[in-house]
Amino acid sequence: MSRRLGFVAVLTICALGLAACGSNAPEAAAPAPTETAAPHGGHSASPPPRAQPLRGGERFVDTGLARPFTPDPPGDDADEYRCFVVDPKLTETAYLTGSQFRPENRDIVHHAIFFQIPAEDADRVRAHDAATDGDGWQCFGDAGIGDDPAWVASWAPGVGETIFPTGVGFELSPGSLLVMQIHYSLLATGGAPGGADRSGIRLRLAGGKLTPLHTTLLPAPIELPCAAGEKGPLCDRDRAVADVVRRFGDQAGQTVDGLARLCGGAPEPGPTQSCTRRVFRTATLYGIGGHMHLLGRSIKVELNPGTPGARTLLDMPAFDFDDQAIRPVGEGVTVKPGDTYRVTCTHDAGLRQKLPALRKLPPRYVVWGEGTADEMCLAIVIEARAS
Repeated sequence: MSRRLGFVAVLTICALGLAACGSNAPEAAAPAPTETAAPHGGHSASPPPRAQPLRGGERFVDTGLARPFTPDPPGDDADEYRCFVVDPKLTETAYLTGSQFRPENRDIVHHAIFFQIPAEDADRVRAHDAATDGDGWQCFGDAGIGDDPAWVASWAPGVGETIFPTGVGFELSPGSLLVMQIHYSLLATGGAPGGADRSGIRLRLAGGKLTPLHTTLLPAPIELPCAAGEKGPLCDRDRAVADVVRRFGDQAGQTVDGLARLCGGAPEPGPTQSCTRRVFRTATLYGIGGHMHLLGRSIKVELNPGTPGARTLLDMPAFDFDDQAIRPVGEGVTVKPGDTYRVTCTHDAGLRQKLPALRKLPPRYVVWGEGTADEMCLAIVIEARAS
C-alpha cells in the first residue's frame, strides 16, 4: 500500500518556498532541560519538570490522547506515524505562547508535531477520524488530511517546556482543533511491541493581540555511504533509495531528488553535506534548532557566510540526539531579502555498529528519510515577519 511521506513532503514544501510552518521558540530566560539517554536509543522515564509560572493574561489548557494507544507499524517496519484529533475548546481567538509536551512512553515516542485545523475544517477532520479504523489515522509527517495545516507546536528529545518571548505567539482561531501527530519508533525495543502510550500536551494560551510567529524549515540533503568494511545490498545507493520509497511512498524518492535540486545539484557522497538558501522576507529571528537522527555528529547554521557580516546562528559540534531544544538567538537577529543561510551537517556511518538501536540492522547507504534509522539534516528557524 502506498503511503504518504508527510513529514518529508512538508519539509520540502516549506523549503522550496520558505513557507511558514508553526513550531516553537524558547524564552531566553527559561532554557529547556535536557534528558538522559536510555539504553537502545530510548529516553529516561523521569517525570516532566514543573511548568514555569503563568505570565499576565496566560492560562493553561491540557489536552492529549483520550485513552492509551498501542502502535503497530505496518509490515516489518519499526516506525509508525499516527495522528489524533485533540480539542483545546477555544471559544475566542487565543495565542499559543508556550507548550510542554508530555511523552508518556519515552521508549517509543520519537517526536511530536501539533497542527492547527481551522474551525471551517473541523467537521471534515472529525469525519476523517471517524471513518478510520482504530484511534486516529496513519500519517507520515503532516496531518494526513490532504492539505498543509500550520505547525503550532512540536517536540523532540531534549525539549522541555517551551515559552515564547513576551508579546509573540501562534494565533489559534475560535473553534479550531489540533491534530497531534506522534512518530512512534520501535527501534528502542528491538522491534518488539513497545507497549501503550498516552501522551499529551499542556498549552500556554493568552488573549489580546500578539505578534504572530512563523517557522522556516531549512533542510539539506543526506548522501552517506556505508562505512569502510560494511557490505550488503543496501550499500548500493539506488537500492537504498528504492527501500526508502518502499517504506514511505513515492514522495520519498522525490524528496531525495528535490533536495539535491534545491541545494545546487547532486552532492558528492560523503559524511558532510550543506545547503545554502536565500532569504526572501524581512524577519526577526527568535530561535533556532537543529534536527538529525542517530548518525548525526554535528550541525551548523550560518547567516551570510563568506561576507564581512557573517554570523553563526547555531553550532553543535557534538550533536546530541537527546538535546534538540530550540536555542534563543540573542535579542533577535534581523534578516532581509538577499541574505543567505547555510546549513551544514556531518553524519557518521560508523556509529551504526556502536548504537544498540542500529547494530542489528543491515548496513545501508543513508539518504533523507522518515525512519529513525534513516537520516535528516534540518535547521528550524523561528521568526516574526515584518508586516
